[in-house]
Amino acid sequence: MKIGLYFGTFNPIHIGHLIIANHIAEHSDLEQVWMVVTPHNPHKQKHSLLDDYHRLEMVHLAVQNFPKLKASDIEFKLPQPNYTVNTLAYLKEKFPQHVFSLVMGEDNIKSLHKWKNYEILLQDHEIYVYPRITETNEESHFKGPNKIHHIAAPIVEISSTFIRENIKNSKNVMPLLPEKVWQYINHNLFYKK
Repeated sequence: MKIGLYFGTFNPIHIGHLIIANHIAEHSDLEQVWMVVTPHNPHKQKHSLLDDYHRLEMVHLAVQNFPKLKASDIEFKLPQPNYTVNTLAYLKEKFPQHVFSLVMGEDNIKSLHKWKNYEILLQDHEIYVYPRITETNEESHFKGPNKIHHIAAPIVEISSTFIRENIKNSKNVMPLLPEKVWQYINHNLFYKK
């Protein structure tokens, strides 16, 4: 099976994530897109980052009605801090029957050359890129066989930061979240302070 890995903290997962993941699952040769919940990065402040379990649960709730999308906690089991190249090596070994690719925004592809062992990523994996509104027109640094596929997905400019700030300020963000995710956040009083 050909699987795309869409990494994120998903703090919280919102309709923008689902629109992009579902569009790529439906309009590319990928058979599934796994929403890989990234554990806490030790170099970032944790004050607004929910516990890994809660973020994973919200992704599970969000993808229930999308047969080609799957929640993944694969990085929870790996040593931290973790690098994408290590996750891919682990997945290749654990699931030799699958072919793994990366799903990322246009903003990330422009900084891919700064990632650990990015040459191995490009050599061994295809990358599916969705458009973002970016301020630079920096050309790709990559030469040789092109495994980068630009997907004409909708541009969705919703951020988890915006959602968290609005919840804290008692604004209604229900239209930006899958219904079950909104209920989970509201029930648990997340992001209120």
